[in-house]
Amino acid sequence: MAASLDEVSGGRLIFGIGAGWNEPEYRAFGLPFDRRVDRFEEALQIITPLLREGRVDFAGQHYTARDCEILPRGPRPSGPPILIGAERPRMMRLAARYGDLWNSGYFATIDTFAASRAAFDAARADIGPAAANVGVTALLKVGWADLGLLPAWFGDDPYLTGTADAIANALRGYANAGVAHVMLQYWPNVPAALDRLINAVESYRSAA
Repeated sequence: MAASLDEVSGGRLIFGIGAGWNEPEYRAFGLPFDRRVDRFEEALQIITPLLREGRVDFAGQHYTARDCEILPRGPRPSGPPILIGAERPRMMRLAARYGDLWNSGYFATIDTFAASRAAFDAARADIGPAAANVGVTALLKVGWADLGLLPAWFGDDPYLTGTADAIANALRGYANAGVAHVMLQYWPNVPAALDRLINAVESYRSAA
């Protein structure tokens, strides 16, 4: 499905995956929640060669994929870039070993991202030179308290908030720090918040 979507989108897909953390989501789909990082590591040993090379032959404790092949291949010789969401050391090492991009969240200004970035740099060092080119991405939580209640979301970091120019300046901070890509999740989920976010992105682009 990823190769097909990459074809349909003209080679614009970023294939984002992770081990998950929310047990009710696992139960809803009838998936086992135990040893989920072990299972994810085996899944990566199937997904990665299939997308990058077009074939895999793998037998593990949790998954088996014998003589599998993707035909026809997608529009890019090495497949779409694989983005792996990871926050803890073992998952960060998996992102550094198998991913093209690493993602974590939920952050505000660039200084709130520093500790996670340092932890991922340590994971890349553990893996070695092959991990040097894994790109860094970040998920930002953006919100405006005057538009609605801002819930306590994923840790103690504050929301990225303020005027369009203030948020644009924060985005420039990520760009200047070498962050390849940011995702913006905003709150509250109302049209006025989306309008403010659009204005911030336009301010960032106009300055760039």
